[in-house]
Amino acid sequence: MSIELLAISLLNGISYGLLLFMLSAGLTLIFSMLGVLNFAHASFYMLGAYLGYSLSGVIGFWPALVLAPALVGLMGAAFERFVLRRVHASGHVAELLVTFGLSYLVLEIVQLVWGRSVVSYELPQVLQGPLFSLYGTQFPRSRAFIMLVAVLMLLGLWIMFKRTRIGFVIQAALTHPQMVESLGHNVPRVFMLVFGAGCALAGLAGVIGGNTYVTEPGMAASVGSIIFVVVIVGGLGSLTGAFIASLLIGVVQTLAVGINLSLAQLLGVLGWAVSAEQAASSLMRLSVAQIAPILPFLLLVLMLALRPRGLLGAREG
Repeated sequence: MSIELLAISLLNGISYGLLLFMLSAGLTLIFSMLGVLNFAHASFYMLGAYLGYSLSGVIGFWPALVLAPALVGLMGAAFERFVLRRVHASGHVAELLVTFGLSYLVLEIVQLVWGRSVVSYELPQVLQGPLFSLYGTQFPRSRAFIMLVAVLMLLGLWIMFKRTRIGFVIQAALTHPQMVESLGHNVPRVFMLVFGAGCALAGLAGVIGGNTYVTEPGMAASVGSIIFVVVIVGGLGSLTGAFIASLLIGVVQTLAVGINLSLAQLLGVLGWAVSAEQAASSLMRLSVAQIAPILPFLLLVLMLALRPRGLLGAREG
């Protein structure tokens, strides 16, 4: 891999990792506040993409970038208020089951409304084409836009939690809900707003990720498992951990896709001796690019075996 291709692959990995962070940040916020691992979180990402696609055709991409996540957030808040809150007393199993059911409900609704095929959710003109080129290797503007939005979102979350009154209330409600309620704050409403905000972040990722990658009914399933890997590797409830894990997984998986060496050749490059018999095995003949999709799950298994609480986990799962 040339230096130019390596640099572009690294930037692509960072942009993909930041998109994963936009998704995992909402899931992390929801778990931190409610203790709920929302199995339908990726479905809100898919809803954001499809709503962004439909609204873009009516009001344009830039208004849709604001309106679609807001609508997804309202849907999430309504789900928490009228469904999730009712099953909360039944324990975590009931919460997992109801969000699991919601994911299939959203999938069926999406297929009924928009069909089962890929929709032509195109980038706006200003985001089409390369941002720059390195000796013929191009870095798309759309990937740079994902990076910009993710960084602005991270900055916004930091300002909210560290500099605003609502952020202090949310953090206090996380650890001392009874005290916050005794001070006159409506804690269930705070939980509803946090759940809605987490879903809105997933919707925002869908609006900008749907036209950069692909918008189709299988998009939730394709990223849903990766999101949980990010959250668990980073540490349940840790935004900083989710940020580090997102970048790590995004970069590792993207770089691995561009490596055409077999496992035997890679071990040889790393200085590990491989016998001719071992090199001829079917496992060692696999290329690094072929095993790239399983690398996040391999990292998950290693993390659970060596550090079950994740990189920066502050609470047990």
